[in-house]
Amino acid sequence: MLIVISPAKTLDYQSPLATRKFTQPEMLDKSQQLIEICRELTPAQISSLMGISDKLAGLNAARFSEWQPDFTPDNARQAILAFKGDVYTGMQAQDFSAADFDFAQQHLRMLSGLYGVLRPLDLMQPYRLEMGIKLANPGGKDLYSFWGDQITEKLNQALEQQGDNVLINLASDEYFKAVKPAKLAGSLIKPVFLDEKNGKYKIISFYAKKARGLMSRFIIQNKLTKPEQLVDFNLEGYEFDAGISAKNELVFKRAEQH
Repeated sequence: MLIVISPAKTLDYQSPLATRKFTQPEMLDKSQQLIEICRELTPAQISSLMGISDKLAGLNAARFSEWQPDFTPDNARQAILAFKGDVYTGMQAQDFSAADFDFAQQHLRMLSGLYGVLRPLDLMQPYRLEMGIKLANPGGKDLYSFWGDQITEKLNQALEQQGDNVLINLASDEYFKAVKPAKLAGSLIKPVFLDEKNGKYKIISFYAKKARGLMSRFIIQNKLTKPEQLVDFNLEGYEFDAGISAKNELVFKRAEQH
């Protein structure tokens, strides 16, 4: 089983590292091409392209300027410990054991606008480049055209090493759009998390993002390798609902949070 998740906009390069092990990203030549395109942008263009404040645009212009591909633990950080959004709050990788990190390195991949596909222990320098932005490049008008089939091919390499060719999609739609399901060498399973609000169950973005991280943690810490084991997921009040689930879509529901 291979899990894919989205990255996060919020980053953490300060807190103590939970592991000293690291690897290098495998698509840095492509990252370098994107960095060179981004270095041509003014802070005002970055602000407009990304829909962010002038202050954040200035920060990210500086990040593009300072980025250089010789990653070391002194100038970069393992991806699973650098990302800090809702998914990663749910995952709590800072509490992983050495065995958890080893399992995650084999079974978890993070999709990224700049790095393509990241393994948990891949070093990365700070950046902001969401997959959905319209950044013109030699491949076309956006990052989906830039990455083409390459993200899918990299996931296929990882799937081959799993032995069961099952991909667990815990990424957002924006990021999973960079994957081409028809070209995946495996079957897809998508967990869906519904929260009760005013008596109705629906996807609530904040809770769903955190739940994707919780599910990732559940798989990693329990060393799950078979899709049928996912139905046992029960962290923070979620329960599997067999009645509305399908073979490739597992639905988990939770009562209203007070």
